[in-house]
Amino acid sequence: MTARLIIINGGSSSGKTGIVRCLQAVLAEPWLALSVDDFVDALPADLEGSPEGIVIGPGGEVSVGPAFRELEAAWTAGVVAMCRAGGRVIVDDVFLGGTSSQQRWRDAIGDVETLWVGVHCAPEIAAGREIARGNRAGGMAEKQASVVHEGITYDIEVDTSHTESLTCAHTIASHVR
Repeated sequence: MTARLIIINGGSSSGKTGIVRCLQAVLAEPWLALSVDDFVDALPADLEGSPEGIVIGPGGEVSVGPAFRELEAAWTAGVVAMCRAGGRVIVDDVFLGGTSSQQRWRDAIGDVETLWVGVHCAPEIAAGREIARGNRAGGMAEKQASVVHEGITYDIEVDTSHTESLTCAHTIASHVR
């Protein structure tokens, strides 16, 4: 596949960021890396903890409101515009809405060639990584480990439970020309 966009979906602490870094190193052409965390970090401070924006509960549950969705649509369109302008982009995302999350991307992408990648990780392993990271709400990784994959269609899937990021990156790269 001659992809211009690689969308990597997986739960928090599943290993997506490590895979993206490795992909940038092993792919023949230069690729930009953007993540849902970059988007959330760019949100105005008053949307954090607001029902209009994003709320992360004490047990790791995440809910988003209409202002978040409006800005997310603009961000998604911007990522696609970079691809249309000749860039190659890897997106690290968390499909909390399952099929509706993937559909929002599909609607924005149109005819941009996209490789859909699922990153799986056993919930207990993701939970251990979450604790080691120390910068995530407890319970988030375990809650997201399976739900983010429900109803999603992928071109390729990898599991980081016992496979290193570099190996996963090579597996993904073998599907990109």
